[in-house]
Amino acid sequence: MSDPSQPNPPPYPSPAAGLGALVSSLKHVVQNRGVVRNLRSLLRVNQPDGFDCPGCAWPEPKDPSRVGEYCENGVKAVTFETTAKRVTPEFFARHTVGWLRGQTHHWLENQGRLTHPMRYNPATDHYEPVTWADAFALVGGTLRGLDSPDRALFYTSGRTSNEAAFLYQLLARRFGTNNLPDCSNMCHESSGTALGEQLGVGKGTVTLEDFDHADLILVIGQNPGTNHPRMLAELQKAAERGAKIMTLNPLREPGLVSFVHPKHPVRTLLNRGTSLSTHYYQVLVGGDLAALTGICAHLLYAEAADPGKVIDHDFIRHHTDGFEAFAAQVNAADWPTIERESGLTRDQLREAAEVYRQGKKVIACWAMGLTQHKHAVATIQMVVNLLLMRGNVGREGAGVCPVRGHSNVQGDRTMGINEKPPAVFLDGLQRAFGFDPPRGHGHDTVGAINAMADGSATVFIGMGGNFAAATPDTEFTEEALRKCALTVHVSTKLNRSHLCPGKDALILPCLGRSERDVQATGPQRVTVEDSMSMVHASAGSNPPASEHLLSEVAVVCGIAEATFPDGAGIDWAGFRADYRRVREKITATLPQLFDGYEEKLQTPGGFYLGNAARERRWNTATGKARFMPHPVHPMALPAGQLRLMTIRSHDQFNTTVYDLHDRYRGVHGTRMVVFIHPADLAERGLKDGDAIDLHSHTIEDGLTRTARGFRAVAYDIPRGCAAAYFPETNGLVSKDSFAHRSRTPLSKFIPITIVAGA
Repeated sequence: MSDPSQPNPPPYPSPAAGLGALVSSLKHVVQNRGVVRNLRSLLRVNQPDGFDCPGCAWPEPKDPSRVGEYCENGVKAVTFETTAKRVTPEFFARHTVGWLRGQTHHWLENQGRLTHPMRYNPATDHYEPVTWADAFALVGGTLRGLDSPDRALFYTSGRTSNEAAFLYQLLARRFGTNNLPDCSNMCHESSGTALGEQLGVGKGTVTLEDFDHADLILVIGQNPGTNHPRMLAELQKAAERGAKIMTLNPLREPGLVSFVHPKHPVRTLLNRGTSLSTHYYQVLVGGDLAALTGICAHLLYAEAADPGKVIDHDFIRHHTDGFEAFAAQVNAADWPTIERESGLTRDQLREAAEVYRQGKKVIACWAMGLTQHKHAVATIQMVVNLLLMRGNVGREGAGVCPVRGHSNVQGDRTMGINEKPPAVFLDGLQRAFGFDPPRGHGHDTVGAINAMADGSATVFIGMGGNFAAATPDTEFTEEALRKCALTVHVSTKLNRSHLCPGKDALILPCLGRSERDVQATGPQRVTVEDSMSMVHASAGSNPPASEHLLSEVAVVCGIAEATFPDGAGIDWAGFRADYRRVREKITATLPQLFDGYEEKLQTPGGFYLGNAARERRWNTATGKARFMPHPVHPMALPAGQLRLMTIRSHDQFNTTVYDLHDRYRGVHGTRMVVFIHPADLAERGLKDGDAIDLHSHTIEDGLTRTARGFRAVAYDIPRGCAAAYFPETNGLVSKDSFAHRSRTPLSKFIPITIVAGA
């Protein structure tokens, strides 16, 4: 009998990607029908004259001759879009909304592409076909009938193109509101808040080329093997030239242990991977702030023992402020607290500090494992503090790298999708269009949920995404949507949000990235911005999935024309006919970023927007990069509770579930699992495979929320921690539990108890 105090061995013994990725990719090419079309599409994905992958925001290399610049999850994203499966009016005639609501996320999105605009009929509980003209008239008439523009919400997914996003925010602001919640509110809002205050730019400071020069890469709270697989190729190159990779992550993820690129057939067949993480520290869920504090403390000790040899005093003196207060805070930290809260020993943190000290050029990468915590902003600022101590911001091979999710989530923010718009953007908008946009802050995602629930917002328009599945407090959020007078979803696939209709509701089907977009002046292209501020063009070549589809740009313009019968001084028809006109107005609004927009797009790979912090120009309140001291906050839970973090499976991208497998974690045919240390199971009289239910405990509202029907999986995770997939466990997160200052829901720290299930 195995020792229950020891975790099971890693369930995936092979290197990440390799043959497994090839087999999985081929399966999805075949499974989604239209094999020839799927393969042809893959030849054009992420190519200079092709279309941008609808998956993650990892950048493409500048090499114009690159071939096969996509990953396994990119194949899934593309084939899900190019599938021959269709959701037609006949499909909706067969199924009531009530029946569809009982189906899984996986089943819903696997039905295929939406083909017709549809309107909900509450008398029959069916969606029924509607003409585009009538759909636009309904939206426009409803908006015009509101007694305040702030009763409307304009939500945006990060897959929306720059052109569509710019017009969408223009529609909202011309209507008179800054209610522009978006998916950033739920993922990297903490990063933008932290970096904007500390460095003066709410974006990463590195480019893809910096990874060729770094000799240490920190990967913190991130699982690139599942969420950004193309990043593994950069980590592999770095490891093979001798760079070190230091990982802090609660789960020991195979994608951070070893990797073999599927482009290397010999290595793939021999199952010969490259070892990635040279140092792997399994920090407690929520323990990163304590761990980083311990690393910084050891650097200060080393500097005191060897003055002038550890800390970059010249950089600190000329480019930063606040170092003394930061150093005093770190030196005052209590070591028993640091060890208890991080889950790491003092020796481990001393080792990590020495690894960092040896690095001459260091990049720090992170994702939602840092951003979705109560003290997320403080934790990210501690990452930056660590980099500033040795001048690792604003030079080649070094800097901050928040790795974004959706393919254009960063671009949407640049285009003004922001409930708290900066004055410089609003000034540019006023200059370009001649009206005074609203200046007050609008609703973010949490605020939007509350506004729908209390009736102060009655119209919800979603430009892409799956709001009901992406947000916290599932039952509350779905009920809030149903209270609306009108819900509108611009989508390519059926999803859970469509099944929470307001008193009136529309599904408006749009073109996908891979499809031809032909308007009055001919074929169009759109643009996107990746995680590293590169802007490039995207043009699909496939015929549309249905003759009834419109582009996102055309949908926004159609709504605008119905809302403003006189145009409100804006040539919406001209924008729809020629997207170059949209880019001209983007340039007029943001000339400092987009001067020469159209000409720059001719460069293969696009153009770089620039980053002031990369150039060591600090647009902060003090004119310098800022050390920001933060105490280590105690995170202990009552006896018997565990810290649950939500995660993706390998067959998933955000809320889109491609399949029911997670081969890297040894899970097949189900998503209803919870990963728990074997000793924590044994302590509760449970074992691997047992049926369990989950109860969350929210301090903010005192409520207990329950998720039933799960199976326990004994796993290599720190004691006192657990992990489960979202969106299945989103209902355990209270809408009132969110990060300080960024208001990002706490999806990575949910206090739960587990009990034996039925």
